[in-house]
Amino acid sequence: MEGEQAAATTTTCHIVAMPYPGRGHINPLVNLFKFLITSKKITDIIVTFVVTEEWLSFIGAQPKPDNIRFHSMPNVIPSELDRADDFVGFVDAVMTKMETPFENILDRLQPPPTLIISDTFLFWAVTVGNRKNIPVASFWPMSASVFSVFQHFLLFEGNGHFPVNLLEKGEERVDYIPGISSTSLMDFPNFLDGNSTSQKLLQWIFKGFSCVPKAQYLLFPSIYELEPKVIDVLRAELSLPIYTIGPCIPYFSIGGESPSDQSSLSYLQWLDCQPPGSVLYISQGSFLSVSSVQIDEIAAGLCDSGVRFLWVARGEVSKLKEVCGNNGLVLDWCDQLKVLLHRSVGGFWTHCGWNSTREGVFAGVPFLTFPIIMDQMLNSKIMVEDWKIGWRVKKGLGVDTVVTRSEIVGLLKKFMDLESDVAKDMRQRAIQLQQICQAAIDNGGSSETNINAFVKDIVQCHTH
Repeated sequence: MEGEQAAATTTTCHIVAMPYPGRGHINPLVNLFKFLITSKKITDIIVTFVVTEEWLSFIGAQPKPDNIRFHSMPNVIPSELDRADDFVGFVDAVMTKMETPFENILDRLQPPPTLIISDTFLFWAVTVGNRKNIPVASFWPMSASVFSVFQHFLLFEGNGHFPVNLLEKGEERVDYIPGISSTSLMDFPNFLDGNSTSQKLLQWIFKGFSCVPKAQYLLFPSIYELEPKVIDVLRAELSLPIYTIGPCIPYFSIGGESPSDQSSLSYLQWLDCQPPGSVLYISQGSFLSVSSVQIDEIAAGLCDSGVRFLWVARGEVSKLKEVCGNNGLVLDWCDQLKVLLHRSVGGFWTHCGWNSTREGVFAGVPFLTFPIIMDQMLNSKIMVEDWKIGWRVKKGLGVDTVVTRSEIVGLLKKFMDLESDVAKDMRQRAIQLQQICQAAIDNGGSSETNINAFVKDIVQCHTH
């Protein structure tokens, strides 16, 4: 294609990627680089992906282009997958223990790095890049809407909404965050209560935001047409170039090699045997989960509803297989995007992480939203109220709010009723959003144009 040929270059470029050590932060960066390399946006590129030793053990053996290499640094705590037990302690360690080993790695790399792409939360990566005169692209792993919330967080205090008792005022709606439509307080990232944990995490978040103007680029793994108002606001307010380079999901590998392990073959074969649009795909993410009481209610509701399902559940597989009956499958892992794109899948029950949100939108499926923490509440609101391609499962606040099996049964039967006018309208809107995503990545689309412009910028910076 003409646009792709214009963006390709023979200039050698060595990019160092420094993600926050979490799957939702690592995956979109990996997908970005795989796309840049497989699409030949930059030729003669070397990518050094810096991860902790534990994350290297999880992703180091995954298939990747030859010019992506992994480089490890020591874990920040003995077992990083225990970070949910002491999330604040884990964040403190990331913010205070990773800068020196990262700088030491940069000093040893050959050829010398020409660009750092670092997670926006890792403020010290910008500091190191500036100190070594290496350009830095700040990679924000969430929606642009959530970026605007933190960029304008002082507005909550100015309007008497920080700190605030969300149990009393959670239903109150505000419309003063630039680029974001009227939103209830409970649908913003859950830091408005001002408790000690929130205050500590906000300090680190604001530290990251204070370094954004010191970076040379800001990258959003989003598609402009999904968040046009907020992206326009940020481009007007910030002086550095902003690129929407989404979706940063592995869509470019769909249709490639068939899965080789028997478990993957079995769940795809099972999906092949189900009627079109009849299967509900369920995943609550890879980090925090819902309570065991809520898991039991979901399982009972699925069983009583008779809805077909494919459920990816961490650590609960054996138990759930016994409870859920014969209407579906319970797995500990699947190729999520392939599943969502399968003709038999008619809906996605999700925790509303931004990666899962983008994959569901790209697949054109409607959502049942069950947010747990951080940005997930605002993502849920956007899907349900702004895009109108989903329904809420959980309407109350907090992880401990339990949705009963009878509520779940009623919701599932309505949601998976492909003949109802309401469900048809929602699915039609989901298809329209899918078409917008496809147009964005096609030749001349917004994402393809943004990626080409970013590539041109970093190549010119390197050659000069």
